[in-house]
Amino acid sequence: MAARPKRCLVRRGGGRKQHGLAASCLRELRQKASGVLAIDKALEPITIVLAEDGTIVDDEDYFRCLPPNTKFVALAKDEKWGGRSPGGGTTWLSDVDEVDGAAEKWKQLARQLKDDLSNIILMSEEDLQVLIDVPHSDLAEELAQSQTKIQALQNTLQQVLDRREEERQSKQLLELYLEALKNEGSILSKVAESETVPGKEMDVVDTGTSSTGTSAKTALSDHLLAVLKGKPVPELCLDSQDLELVVKEDTQTLAAALNWDKQKAEALQQACDQELSKRLQQVQTLHSLRSTSKGKKTLPWGDWISSKRKK
Repeated sequence: MAARPKRCLVRRGGGRKQHGLAASCLRELRQKASGVLAIDKALEPITIVLAEDGTIVDDEDYFRCLPPNTKFVALAKDEKWGGRSPGGGTTWLSDVDEVDGAAEKWKQLARQLKDDLSNIILMSEEDLQVLIDVPHSDLAEELAQSQTKIQALQNTLQQVLDRREEERQSKQLLELYLEALKNEGSILSKVAESETVPGKEMDVVDTGTSSTGTSAKTALSDHLLAVLKGKPVPELCLDSQDLELVVKEDTQTLAAALNWDKQKAEALQQACDQELSKRLQQVQTLHSLRSTSKGKKTLPWGDWISSKRKK
């Protein structure tokens, strides 16, 4: 029985333009790559390597184990895999994978919604925006739903995103108010002290935490740490998995990684824990509603979206 053809993407060594073709074996891939890339017969035999890291693919069994849409580089005789495109800087993968990665991401998120619509609650703001930006027709095809329902779904996603933004702004206003009260109290205290002891200079006490100069070992990624440090209300920007990572992180380690004091790190973990608990509670509520809705195992799309829009 002949092997089923596999979708492959190939390019010349040092080139940017890629070609798609189907090959059932490594020998067929070499033949088709030579033709589509216009490699002269004098430069054969060609060598097939993985575009990701330059691994030479010369075994049929290994080729069959590779997933569809694997990217290959066809190297002519005496040609070496350089890993970077001509002009120095950006690799060929960076030109193509950014688009492929974005398409793959929204499809992965769409599959999560197809499995369970309540996953909306667990998504980060970035994930919500990705799904909102997908064209109606593409999302409708991926979810096997009408464009009318997809429009209603994207409206719901936008409402969830708007609600988180409102929560962020409210928390920011509250923090500004509390900071203003704290500063006012500090000023009044200094004025009263200066009046009580005239002519005596006040000592300045540095309460900041000194940097040890060493970075703490943490399981959190650099991107996640950047969000925690850069966003005023980071817990609303994270998905539930990242929230759980922050909550489980050692407080002292987290404080050192962010260059914060321990009290501020504890406050961040508490905020993340509260946001995670709130989302899980919402999911449990939806599951409870689903189990009691007319004996059906799943809540219909229209009913779920309508119930969200009424809130």
